[in-house]
Amino acid sequence: MNSNSSLFRGKLLITLTALFTAALLTTSCGYSISDSAMEEGLVPDAVSQFYDNENKIIFTTASAEHRLPVKMDKIPKHVRAAFISIEDNRFYDHSGIDYRGTFRALVSNIMGQEVQGGSTITQQLAKNAFLTQERTISRKIKEAFLARQMENKYTKDEILNMYLNQIYFGEGAYGVESAALTYFGKHIQDVSLAEAATLAAIPKSPNYYDPMDNPKANKERREIVLDQMVKYGHITQAEAQKAKAEEVKIRKDESKGKQKDLRSYFFDYVSQLVMDKFGADALFKGGLKIYTTLDSSMQAKAEHAIRYLPDLWTEDPDKLTQPQVGLVALDPTNGYIKAMIGGRGQDKFNRAVLAQRQPGSSFKAFVYLTAMDNGLNAATMVDDKPLKIGGWAPQNAGGGFHGTVTLRTALSRSYNIPAIRVALRVGTDKVMRMAKACGITSLVEDGPYTDNNPAMALGGLTKGVSPLEMAVAYGTIANNGVLNQPVAITKIVDRNGKIIFEHKHAPKQVVSAKAAYQTTDMLKDVLISGTAGGSGLGRPAAGKTGTTDDSKDAWFCGYTPNLSCAVWVGDDRNRSMGAMYGSGAPLSIWHDFMINAVQEVPYADFVRPSGAVTPVGADIGNKEEEDKDKNKEEETKLQNDPLAKPPKVVKPKSSTNKPDKPAVSNKPVVSNKPEKRNSPSVNKPASTKPTPAKPAPAKPVPTKPQKDTKK
Repeated sequence: MNSNSSLFRGKLLITLTALFTAALLTTSCGYSISDSAMEEGLVPDAVSQFYDNENKIIFTTASAEHRLPVKMDKIPKHVRAAFISIEDNRFYDHSGIDYRGTFRALVSNIMGQEVQGGSTITQQLAKNAFLTQERTISRKIKEAFLARQMENKYTKDEILNMYLNQIYFGEGAYGVESAALTYFGKHIQDVSLAEAATLAAIPKSPNYYDPMDNPKANKERREIVLDQMVKYGHITQAEAQKAKAEEVKIRKDESKGKQKDLRSYFFDYVSQLVMDKFGADALFKGGLKIYTTLDSSMQAKAEHAIRYLPDLWTEDPDKLTQPQVGLVALDPTNGYIKAMIGGRGQDKFNRAVLAQRQPGSSFKAFVYLTAMDNGLNAATMVDDKPLKIGGWAPQNAGGGFHGTVTLRTALSRSYNIPAIRVALRVGTDKVMRMAKACGITSLVEDGPYTDNNPAMALGGLTKGVSPLEMAVAYGTIANNGVLNQPVAITKIVDRNGKIIFEHKHAPKQVVSAKAAYQTTDMLKDVLISGTAGGSGLGRPAAGKTGTTDDSKDAWFCGYTPNLSCAVWVGDDRNRSMGAMYGSGAPLSIWHDFMINAVQEVPYADFVRPSGAVTPVGADIGNKEEEDKDKNKEEETKLQNDPLAKPPKVVKPKSSTNKPDKPAVSNKPVVSNKPEKRNSPSVNKPASTKPTPAKPAPAKPVPTKPQKDTKK
């Protein structure tokens, strides 16, 4: 088998080498840059415009380009070395093309993968100056030829100088001089080694590695730059360690802390997608028309819903109010992002996409989805009894145990021990694969810090998840196991009216419809009698609370058949929020948004696939339970009262209350809502936090609760 694979790879290598060489020669014979470059240089700059899902203009890019060219003798040696080390370590040795890297990219493209890597600094300059960012073989070939032509015309230092004066660094800064002034308030000739590495870390993704808005990510990549400089002999290990320890002082964004358009998080997200595909020049100077999936009406409803967010800290040095919020709503049937909020609008860091936080019990949905996919059902029994794994003795919220219960009860009431037992029963590796298949991309699958362990069942992850990932993954369950990747752009048209990008719908069945439906059936109980009891939408809906240790992260993720929404609330500095649970602010924000947003989408029920079973079952409980037969009768009666038909909903009237004190009466009156019973807690959903035995239905938390005394 191995010899056959080697033989195949060898033949493929020879064939592709011949094809690449022939294509390069053919293209080079008929491709010239002189006229096209001149024409390109004569085309005036034009702003790009964003459109919402109703083709209304919602955003126009800034037209000003901040570029300050600087000569090579003003760029310090350690600055040049930083960029060469991270971008093209053999820059002074090759003739413009890294054949190994280019061939690797070519093979990747032919095998159906993205073209990535392989471009030298010369090729990047050629691409940015004369070509588009499209990832095709023809563009790679043209890029390679132009690089050779440039190498014949210019010296290495001239090419490097042009490159360092052209690349985009975010914040409207083009070139190293402009970037140094923007981020450090100093000229490029005065930057330190640590500052040089900070700049070299940015171009790979200017939005993500922006040291103003995402200092942690920039620092991590800055250290990679320094390690590369050591590897290629530009600096010593001691110099690298000193630079890593240096506190790089970034200029403060004067607009930080001031309220901005909350849609800007979505605009930045779309901008990065466009730059990744077509480059910064195309976005800021190309006059593009970018058609997005944003639903302006739903976005406004999301912005209104975050009034439930409390103000716990208001005097932090970064001038940000804490906690922050992340919200993503999308259509699970096609992946279209309908609304996005990445924070309070006081900065540019998009927590909806970039923040990776612990999901707590909201991750349990994937444990039970895996169980359903492996032959278990809602009536399967599981022990909620003391459990010890090595030196770890996990506890339920409240510290008690509930005996033998059904999976339906265990999930809706978010018991911890049953979730761990179920994960162990089906295999933690299977749970990981399931979560990944549904759309969770940040799991660590191997190495010393793998997420393949029992704690993962409670949401204890190495990195965490983003609200966007959770909205996608819960949407996969809502869509009967069909994954649709998140979509923000449907079409891009250039200044000449030519469509240069159009989204192609590519749904993928990643888990059986039966397993997804059975999981949804259990998650519906969360909104009726579980940790979010009394928070139904007046139409079929399902969801799950999540709260982490010390209430550092709180979640609510839920969906209807045609709208999935994930809400996260947490402190950027990872401080405890005190009495903050998934059934508090996150649920209130989710409910307020969803109850209004679903009025804009058709009524729909979850489609029961063939073979799906949704038994109710009865908990055995502990032997010492009193009146257990009565409890069983009540439980069975309750669980047989699903929202199978659309109930009559009385829409909330306009409240005269101030926005920071939303009235409980804002929730709709549902005609077939179950009567109040002794149901599980909604105030403290299970993660590792205590859960009272007899709670009241969930109520919105006030916008401005009492301040936490531990600042």
